[in-house]
Amino acid sequence: MLENRYDFVLLVDVKDGNPNGDPDAGNLPRIDAETGLGLITDVCIKRKVRNYVALLKNYEAPYDIYIRERAILNDQNDRAYKALDKEVADKKGYDKVDEARDWMCKNFYDIRTFGAVMALKVNCGQVRGPVQLTFARSVDVVNSQDFTVTRCAVATQQEADKQEGANRTMGRKSIVPYGLYVAHGFVSAKLANQTGFSEDDLNLFWEALENMFENDRSAARGEMCTRGLYIFKHDSEMGNAPAHKLFDLVKVSKVTEEPARSFSDYKVEIEEDKIPQGVTLIKKVG
Repeated sequence: MLENRYDFVLLVDVKDGNPNGDPDAGNLPRIDAETGLGLITDVCIKRKVRNYVALLKNYEAPYDIYIRERAILNDQNDRAYKALDKEVADKKGYDKVDEARDWMCKNFYDIRTFGAVMALKVNCGQVRGPVQLTFARSVDVVNSQDFTVTRCAVATQQEADKQEGANRTMGRKSIVPYGLYVAHGFVSAKLANQTGFSEDDLNLFWEALENMFENDRSAARGEMCTRGLYIFKHDSEMGNAPAHKLFDLVKVSKVTEEPARSFSDYKVEIEEDKIPQGVTLIKKVG
């Protein structure tokens, strides 16, 4: 059981890569249209956490992953009823939803961490997760750049015939030369105790945030890295200070007038003397 509320600030940077493409915009890096600031969705960050836990724990209970690539969620839900040896109650679905929901929380790490809507045809109810994240927003305006790339091969003989043997395929690659992004997160002790999210689960979550990019490299993402993880631990389950006041204590600013191209172009300052009573700062990275 968790006995403390936590709020945290996560710093992530990208160099010559696309941190989170938007499929509705030709997979261009996500940008706030009004401010020009770059965005990384909370869903993207959760995906990295899931991938890290899956690699580390090999999808084995109690660290299995519910939202995984190519998963059929009704089949995932059905595992609970098969494990509990329950039968179909009527044409509308299964009975004993509460027991099924508890089984899912016990066996799937991402359900007891982030929650899940499992009220599908095979009904396992709904879980409100104790760990929540905001979008990550860049400190400064990001300049999305689009490049033409070539592949010295074609997919079919017809393409080769059209090019008379040149055999080249043209493509596009969009990157952010450099961006430093800041996300905020929250861990509710009250909700954790409802889903069974434990201290061990929490420590695994911090580990995943620190290392989630180390085994998730791709040509599209360039260099991505966790640059800061600043955790505010409250002395109580309900918390000892508003989260936004704690987040305001972490100041990130640019130290050069030139366009930023590395983390050293920024400085991170924490006003530790202003941390409220009943709150402790834990620096995992940074």
